[in-house]
Amino acid sequence: MSNIRIVLVEPAGELNLGSVARIMKNMGLTKLVLVNPQCDRHSEDARRMAVHAVDILENAIVVDSLPVALTGCQRAIATTVRSRSVPIKLEPAPTVLPWLLTPNVQSALLFGAEERGLSNDELKYAQRFISIPSNPDYPSLNLAQAVAICSYELYQTWLKLSHSPEEATFADQPQAIPELTPNHAPIDVLEGYYQHLESVLLKIGYLHPHTVPVKMEKFRRLYNKANLQPEEVAMLRGILRQVRWAIKNQSE
Repeated sequence: MSNIRIVLVEPAGELNLGSVARIMKNMGLTKLVLVNPQCDRHSEDARRMAVHAVDILENAIVVDSLPVALTGCQRAIATTVRSRSVPIKLEPAPTVLPWLLTPNVQSALLFGAEERGLSNDELKYAQRFISIPSNPDYPSLNLAQAVAICSYELYQTWLKLSHSPEEATFADQPQAIPELTPNHAPIDVLEGYYQHLESVLLKIGYLHPHTVPVKMEKFRRLYNKANLQPEEVAMLRGILRQVRWAIKNQSE
């Protein structure tokens, strides 16, 4: 549980923020990361709702962007009810959350702003996606409620695994995303590669500005299946540097 970050993107409600801190402490989660928060975590409202979890608020890490929030993470799950241009598999919380509980692997659980949830651009940083079943007439949950449901499921899974470690096989993991090892390339390292790849593919004409989002999303899904190690990412980036060098010298 200590390896899991709860990441809130642009939280706007101080009451929600305090409630999130409280439920985190209830369920044994300690790492809160706030991306460009739109409210004051030190406010009286936030502290009042946190009750005995004020330390979670005080120790929260505040960053400017989601990629920075995920620095060092190898796994990320996003919560969403939205559809996207590229199909994604929405999974129930009890099925997907055990994936975050692998020892020695840094993980993150992402939640969007109260007003809009996570955008398509923000969702691209996750490898798996949670959808919490709810009334289709009003499917959007309150932020603190969504965090509470996911935190509870995480804690229940942790209790089972801590009492029955021989059962910790994570058999429900999909074939598309293999089991990670502790030296699996972190998300920020992969993100650097994706940006490098995009610039080279634009340069050689494989990508065009209007096709970038959909094509790059497909590349992300492909590499999620590959379980890349840091040295393999370095090799791929070396290929891209050589392509750039060849383009430059050919033009001369």
